[in-house]
Amino acid sequence: MRLRNTLAAAVGAAVLVMTLPTSADAAGGEFRYTFHGHAGELRLGRIVDPPSRECITLPEVADEDELPADSPRNDTDATATVFSGADCTGEWFSLRPYGGHASERLKLRSVVFS
Repeated sequence: MRLRNTLAAAVGAAVLVMTLPTSADAAGGEFRYTFHGHAGELRLGRIVDPPSRECITLPEVADEDELPADSPRNDTDATATVFSGADCTGEWFSLRPYGGHASERLKLRSVVFS
């Protein structure tokens, strides 16, 4: 009788664990970039633990009238592909995980993480 109860509890626990959400839907870490504020000052933007496989338009530079962001640094555990246009359009460049970066010459308005 004890063995049956123990087995039932173990199976129930395994089913519960398998239904819990996992962190596979997010890239762990931080993605940073610089952009120009309304007064022209240089500012730092960042995204912490971004979602995976979802295009993120950088809110500070979403408007085409604003200067694009630059100098991206990818300190997440996923590859970051940055795009010159909003909504992951235009020219693109991939930054490796754990420290991939580019200079101020790389202009971006959106990013997606693998």
